[in-house]
Amino acid sequence: MKSKIKWAALGGLVLSFVSLLVHLFLAKSSANIVHYAGIPFMTKSWSQFIPAEDVKVPVNKKLWGKVKALEGLHPYAKPRSAYPVPITQNNGFIYAKIFGGFEKIRNSICDLVAVARLLNATLVIPEIQQSIRSKGISSNFKSFSYIYNEEQFIAALATDVIIVKDLPPNHKDARKQKQFPTFRPQHSAPPSFYLTNVLPKLKKAKVVGLIVTDGGCLQSILPNSLGEYQRLRCRVAFHALQFRSEIVALGRLMVQRLRYPGHPYLSYHPGLIRDTLAYHGCAELFQDIHSELIQYRRKQLIKQGIVNQELSVDSYAQKANGSCPLMPEEVGLLLRAMGYPPTTTIYLAGSETFGGQRVLIPLHAMYTYLVDRTSLCSKQELDDLIGPETPLPPDPLEALPAKSVRQQKEEWEKAGPRPRPLPPPPDRPIYRHEKEGWYGWVAENDTEPNPSPSDLREQAHRLLWDALDYIVSVEADAFFPGFDNDGSQWPDFSGLVMGHRLYEMASSRTFRPNRTYLAELFNSTSAHLYYPPHNWTLAVKAHLNKSLAEEGLNQELHLAMPKTFLSHPIPECSCTTLRTPEVPQSGKDSSVHLLYEGQDECPKWMEQSLAKSVVLEGNGEEFESQEDEVDSEGQPESEGNDQSNAIPSWEQGEDMDPDD
Repeated sequence: MKSKIKWAALGGLVLSFVSLLVHLFLAKSSANIVHYAGIPFMTKSWSQFIPAEDVKVPVNKKLWGKVKALEGLHPYAKPRSAYPVPITQNNGFIYAKIFGGFEKIRNSICDLVAVARLLNATLVIPEIQQSIRSKGISSNFKSFSYIYNEEQFIAALATDVIIVKDLPPNHKDARKQKQFPTFRPQHSAPPSFYLTNVLPKLKKAKVVGLIVTDGGCLQSILPNSLGEYQRLRCRVAFHALQFRSEIVALGRLMVQRLRYPGHPYLSYHPGLIRDTLAYHGCAELFQDIHSELIQYRRKQLIKQGIVNQELSVDSYAQKANGSCPLMPEEVGLLLRAMGYPPTTTIYLAGSETFGGQRVLIPLHAMYTYLVDRTSLCSKQELDDLIGPETPLPPDPLEALPAKSVRQQKEEWEKAGPRPRPLPPPPDRPIYRHEKEGWYGWVAENDTEPNPSPSDLREQAHRLLWDALDYIVSVEADAFFPGFDNDGSQWPDFSGLVMGHRLYEMASSRTFRPNRTYLAELFNSTSAHLYYPPHNWTLAVKAHLNKSLAEEGLNQELHLAMPKTFLSHPIPECSCTTLRTPEVPQSGKDSSVHLLYEGQDECPKWMEQSLAKSVVLEGNGEEFESQEDEVDSEGQPESEGNDQSNAIPSWEQGEDMDPDD
């Protein structure tokens, strides 16, 4: 009897071992490829995918289709009145230093070109301090050319402003001796400031310098008589300011990898930046060290006179009035309510996400394919973009050097007789892993140290990462901002992307959410949770669909344009193919006509080329799904427009269970 039991046990062990081997073999053979939505994605990195051809697959037009109400708007930034070509015999030279990150640099360059045209001066290519201050970066690129194409910039603006790469030799020597006057214009400096204060000095000295620190040097809204200067800003931002060829090539490759083989993707910029969070007092939305870092930065802004409020404010009250960003988990809920499935590809834009990966965990749980540049590009591709760099000096925070066996033996012999009392513990050294990141100083002192060489180099690299994210976001099939129109005086990344998309293709799906209204939606409670048709999901859909067109653009017009013209470059830089009688004046689309007020009609040659492109697009419509188009009002026709912004009760929609 015992022998039978032993044999049975042995047989069970053998079968278990064989089963384990089979499972290991199957797991190993299928570990390299994960099949998702018909696309084979390598688990290691998407960077291994180089699409061989452009393949189209059916897409849901309700989620990815164009916004019909805006299909009549087209980019048109060419001069529309008398516009003389600049001459070399002008008032002199303007050189400029630009401080700040990617957004401030881009907006400041556009303002500087407009100022040079206003003063009839020759513009020296601006110096980007964030790349100059970093010692040892690639010698292949310098200052402006670190991210932008100098030759393209000069050639594209040849009929607008004379641009040179450097001052003449005699002026360069005089500049080193500080013989020329310099100015620090404010972000909203009016044209009269330059005509009254700068122009007389320019005519006298022939050279003036501008130091731009606030992300701009010319007011956003200009008089109607200066409309050509607004269109000049558009020509600079959307045509002349092209990234250098290496950035453009890698950015386009990233877009191809995201769309392979023909699937759309959504770009999301969280807007979680330390400076803007400190400006609005959003520290309580974070925990631990991040709250302390935000409060420290806010204290600095108060000392500098940028913030005129108290140090400690109610962050939740700030969030209720729309002054704090939508957190990633809230964006995930909004996208799920809109109907974007969990298999949607979302690109995470922005070189800085304050809070790190921890704040992205809820969004990543809802959307598994949340990717960024590090998962789309190999390390070698990113290193090639940076170029050869001089090695940094050794870090004093390196771990203590290891001792050889001989040194340890000598110390043991010199230690004296044993046993002996233990000495008091010495001051423990601070190791690298405890100081990793720019926030390690919080544990040691109350003063933030000056940026180290490594920090300065990382700031320069961020310009490259932001340039890649800008390309991917502008080309995205849909864009969702986490924090735009924040009310600060600085331009923001999302605003520049939204303005570029509005200019280049107004009908592309760009969400412009009202954070105040969404905060009320998230905080709404009611005893009637499950009574359609006024549930929470439908309210989110109605609001976000309306934000694609008239409501979102009207909000941008009143909030964004007074701060940064490039975030809302219409009607100055656009035209319409719709004639006045064709624009809806009443009924369901009654508010659409407001979008076309002040729009000039497109010239005949442009209408003909647009008609040809429409015919070509019509030939490819068989790839799109036959689902109904998104209603421009964002809600069923049976519902009245007056209920669109009413806060509904929290009810269960068919697309999302609130208990999940």
